[in-house]
Amino acid sequence: MTGTTTGSTLPRWSVADLHESFESRSFVDALERAEADLVRLVALFDELGIRAVAPRDPTADDGEAADRAIEALNRTVTEARQLSTYVSATVSTDSRNQAAQAVLTRTRQADVTVRPLMARLAAWVASLGVDELADHSQEVAEHVGPLRRLAARADHQMAESEEHLAAELAPSGSTAWGRLHADLTSQLTTEVMLSDGVETMPMPAVRGLATDGDPAVRRAGYDAELRAWPTIDVPIAAALNAIKGEAIVLNRRRSWTSPVDASLFANSVSRPTFDAMQAAVTAALPDLRRWMRAKAGLHGHDPSSGLPWWDLVAPLPVASTTHSWDDGIGVVRNAFEQYSTDLGGLVDRALSERWIDAEPRTGKVGGAFCASLVADRSLVLLNWSGSADSIQTTAHELGHAYHNTTLAHRTALQRQLPMALAETASIFCETLVIEEGLARSTGAERLAQLDVDLCGTNQVIVDIHARFLFESELFARRERRTLGAAELSEMMTDAQAEAYGDGLDQATAHPFMWLLKPPYYGSHVYTWPYTYGLLFGLGLHGRYRDDPERFRSGYDTLLSRAGMDTAEELGAAFGLDVTDEGFWTSSLDVVRTRIDDYIALAAR
Repeated sequence: MTGTTTGSTLPRWSVADLHESFESRSFVDALERAEADLVRLVALFDELGIRAVAPRDPTADDGEAADRAIEALNRTVTEARQLSTYVSATVSTDSRNQAAQAVLTRTRQADVTVRPLMARLAAWVASLGVDELADHSQEVAEHVGPLRRLAARADHQMAESEEHLAAELAPSGSTAWGRLHADLTSQLTTEVMLSDGVETMPMPAVRGLATDGDPAVRRAGYDAELRAWPTIDVPIAAALNAIKGEAIVLNRRRSWTSPVDASLFANSVSRPTFDAMQAAVTAALPDLRRWMRAKAGLHGHDPSSGLPWWDLVAPLPVASTTHSWDDGIGVVRNAFEQYSTDLGGLVDRALSERWIDAEPRTGKVGGAFCASLVADRSLVLLNWSGSADSIQTTAHELGHAYHNTTLAHRTALQRQLPMALAETASIFCETLVIEEGLARSTGAERLAQLDVDLCGTNQVIVDIHARFLFESELFARRERRTLGAAELSEMMTDAQAEAYGDGLDQATAHPFMWLLKPPYYGSHVYTWPYTYGLLFGLGLHGRYRDDPERFRSGYDTLLSRAGMDTAEELGAAFGLDVTDEGFWTSSLDVVRTRIDDYIALAAR
């Protein structure tokens, strides 16, 4: 196989310092203690009367009750999440491990307990008034932002008994269907027809071929995907229908007017902000199509026919070399150090403490993510392919890890990050790597750097827009009936046609993106926050470029408050009005400038 770094050179994470195994005394004790604490938390909420009451002025006794309830909730949730992440570290890298799957199911029962308690707390603080209660409670005063959001959520809650039932049914409903999706897609292997013979590969490695320097290998990977995904499309379609069907029922019972409105609330983003962003994105689509047509020409295709799918993220012929892990992580470290020694030091710490698992292998989930583990320590999952895109992904996920270090002193309630705001640090760190690369490159090397950047931007703006169109249509149709695999694939290609336009060779569109992307297998409209994160991150980088020292002085505070403030409040802290379409247009103007630069270099 060409274009990949050998697996033996790639790091694997380790959590053995926390517990030796699921059978170890320390783990068993921790699990039993966490389960007992959850039982005690329910009893405490019952004792204190934390549930909806008739609206009234809070008293000193209410303040004491709030202090006890919030302190216990934060402590118990923190313990439960650490255990769940510890077990997930095994399941994510080996979904075939049945013992780990069984223990994970047990740890996730915590959510069944906590979700109804959060609903009760929301109703209680809404009845008493958050600001009024803060006068009697130190814990409330320290959690005003999250509790205001909880109080607002009270308008979109079912009766207590119904919220409890929904939480109890989730492990056998949407959560189980999501697990099925993860298991089937992570364990899928397929044959790839390469020039030196047929090779059986896990799907993450097959998808990694999209960044190979050899066009024949990229095409072989694409063809292998289109042969493999239909072998599991029926059960995956069933999973998608079940998850979205459950979400529709719950959204209706919770009085949400649309899935998008529910998603906006979950992300602390207002409708005017979202509408402003979407308007700017729609206006920018023709510019991204210009880039795709220019890239098509560089790869020897007719620009007027658009770029074939298998070349969307291909490296340019002028820079088709792959990168070793050591070189790639070195690029990230260097860019991070240009910003600050703390950010650069995070890379060394992640390596020395074995936070990173980079090797693609059968049973390991695809894609990449970062999960907070203990205190300021994270786990970073990658599927390294040796491409320049892999370097960007590494910077992105380590950006999440840095964000987690700024949240280490926050409580569980304070660090519930809306996804749109959780992408801030990751996109900013990606941008640091991009800008550092562009600053030191000219000619063909600069063209290659721009290509890597615009490949990622195209995914986050154009492809995410396609996914948003698909998911919106999915919710609309699922309101009426279930959808078969063939219909879902047709909807996917229709959405790609609308988003990509003449930038993509539509005969090569990817009909199975609905099947392989994990974000669809959750309750909310999930995709748009990535676009928000990219464009907000570009806006922040502009502030950094204008005044580095002033930016550094406030950036960590902004990150630490991402679970406490709204999107609009966080933007305002840096003088950014995210409700103004002009802000989003200015971020996209950075992209347009890079496209113009790319096209000029391509014409030489």
